[in-house]
Amino acid sequence: MAERERRTSGAETSRRTREREPGSGSGSGPEQAAGHACDRLAALITHPTEGVSAVRRTEDGWRVSVDVLEVARIPDTTSLLATYEVDLDQRGELREYRRIRRYRRGAADDC
Repeated sequence: MAERERRTSGAETSRRTREREPGSGSGSGPEQAAGHACDRLAALITHPTEGVSAVRRTEDGWRVSVDVLEVARIPDTTSLLATYEVDLDQRGELREYRRIRRYRRGAADDC
């Protein structure tokens, strides 16, 4: 039984890897779009991504809001973060990105 579980989890891992590859045809959901956006943005701006705060389907792909650590400081609550909007096409290829907000980690959103 343990051998069967290992084979299943290995196949699952392989499937997930294929889904994150651009142009793979499968895996065109919001989770894959978020992963593609983080990967593409981190490669371009050389700052580590912190997470995804929004994913929205558009007419020709996806728009993903990615939070990025731009300046690490001590204490951590004074670090500078930014939110980038990343536009992807249907295959997960980067079309455009732009920084839309910059803020201190400890700052609350204005409501």
